[in-house]
Amino acid sequence: MQLVHIYLNFPGTTREAFQFYESVFGTKIAMLQTFGETSFMPNVPDAAKPKIMHAQLPITASVHLMASDVVEGFSPPVTFGNNFHISIVADDKAEADRVFAALSAGGRVAMPLANAPWGPYFGMCTDRFGVQWMVSLPHPA
Repeated sequence: MQLVHIYLNFPGTTREAFQFYESVFGTKIAMLQTFGETSFMPNVPDAAKPKIMHAQLPITASVHLMASDVVEGFSPPVTFGNNFHISIVADDKAEADRVFAALSAGGRVAMPLANAPWGPYFGMCTDRFGVQWMVSLPHPA
């Protein structure tokens, strides 16, 4: 494995939370993209456009906090316990496939591993213990 990140979901407060975390950790937000800024989601409701699709804040060189706002109709509402994912960046496709298959066995696949518009390979699942996972490959340099 290359990296493991924590991925949080917020009920529309990602920007505020990340500005707070930025001040706590003394680092700068590396990415803050709204649903309205994405070209691969053309049917986003107007009310969702200012919400954060993806935020990333480095806490250390190898640990990043990531998050997005939950948008009604795209995902379940935020409740305690479903507001985070553990995000794994695999070394290669074979490792991503192996880890995803193991984690999703006996659980539930939310998004099968596949090439994604924002990165080379991505999938989401919930393991048999109810822990939510994201598995991906690193972004090309």
